[in-house]
Amino acid sequence: QVQLVESGGGLVQPGGSLRLSCAASGTIFSTNTMGWYRQAPGKQRELVAAITRGGTTNYADSVKGRFTISRDNAKNTVALQMNSLKLEDTAVYYCNVANVILKYPAPIVSWGQGTQVIVSS
Repeated sequence: QVQLVESGGGLVQPGGSLRLSCAASGTIFSTNTMGWYRQAPGKQRELVAAITRGGTTNYADSVKGRFTISRDNAKNTVALQMNSLKLEDTAVYYCNVANVILKYPAPIVSWGQGTQVIVSS
C-alpha cells in the first residue's frame, strides 16, 4: 500500500514559488519527525527540511530563508512552501521520515514517487 504521496510540483520561473504537499499514513506520521528530501539529476538525495511532531524545524543551508516546512498532525500531511526559487532547486522532491538534526540517520520507509520541481527561465 502507498504510504507517502507527494504533490504540488511543477514548472516555475526563477524567483517564483511553489507549495508541495505530502500525505502520509497515520502510523508513520503520528510518531515521527518528517522531512522533505530532494534529488537532482546526477546528484545524491539530500534532506533539505525537517519538522518534529511538536513543530521544531531545521533546514539545510541551501534552502534556509527561502523554504518553510509545516505539518498538520490532524490531517497527516506535511508541506513545503518554496519561495525565491533558484535553478539549482530543480529536483524531484520526496517526503519521508527524517531527523531534525539533518545529518543524523532516520528510519525511512519506502519512498513514494516524489513530485518534480523544474525551475527554468
